[in-house]
Formats: sequence, structure tokens, C-alpha cells
Amino acid sequence: MNVLDVEVVKAVRAGVTPAFVRRVLERAAKIPEIAARLPDGTRMVAVRITDDTEMERLNRTYAGEAHATDVLSFSGAGDQLGDVAISWPATIEQAKEWRHDEKTELAYLAVHGLLHLLGWDHRTPAEAAEMMRLTYAALRLSRLKPGRRSMARWSGYTPVRGLRRSPRA
Repeated sequence: MNVLDVEVVKAVRAGVTPAFVRRVLERAAKIPEIAARLPDGTRMVAVRITDDTEMERLNRTYAGEAHATDVLSFSGAGDQLGDVAISWPATIEQAKEWRHDEKTELAYLAVHGLLHLLGWDHRTPAEAAEMMRLTYAALRLSRLKPGRRSMARWSGYTPVRGLRRSPRA
């Protein structure tokens, strides 16, 4: 049996509760394809909701790129599946762009980060379509309805080893 234990840290004031983020990721982990990639036992994922200054620092330190991005995923070891950092300012901006609420956008980014931790990527249009399909399935389990996104924004992205980040920087 695999269990996802989600720890949420809000480094900034954000319009979501840690319980909301936990529920979204726990529900996502029940999708058969996602559950199949979770290692047996309890695995911990830490989610940090932060600002663009910290996201820029993390992106510069771990990817060599001196700009903020919306989500970063860092692989873990042992019981720690990994960490996901999410920019709250990017969440607000992208929620407006995609015409849905901030909670839906944060859930979208959290699931996106989890998928990267489990090995999914979006280097090709087919990979991007699969990530999109799984992300939307996870959001439906949480009764969230996101706006439609363009997969073209994801294709062609090549991550730095050990670090996954959104190309929407």
C-alpha cells in the first residue's frame, strides 16, 4: 500500500489552506497511473508556497537561471519523495490568465510538481498531453474546473537533473 503524506509550508500569505493542498495531492495519488508510480509505504512530499524572490533564488541556485518561475520540484531520497516550491504571485497571475480561481491554479501547480517528482515530463507534445490529462484528472477528483491551457507551452522543455521546473518562467 502506498500513502502520500503531504506537509505544506506557507512562507507567504496565500489564499489557500494547507489542508486544501494536502487533499488535492492525496486525491491525485489515487489516480491509478499516479498510484502505480508511488513507492510502497508512506512517502512524504513537502510543498512550500512562497514568493518570487525565493523562487528566483532557488531557480538560480539549482538551475542556473536568474528569474522566478511558477513551480519547482526537487527529487528526494528514502521516505522523502521530494519537495515542490510554488510561487504565490505566479499563482495569482496565472489564475487570471487562465480564468479560474487562485485555489484551482495552486492545485494545478501542486499536481504538476508531484507528477515531475514521479518521473513525468513534457519534453515532447505526447509527454505534455499525458501530463495535462493526469493533471486534469486529479483536479476533477477535487471538483476543480481549470481553464484550458495550451500544451505548446510545455513541449520542448528539458529539465536540469534532480530539478523539475515549469517552462512558463
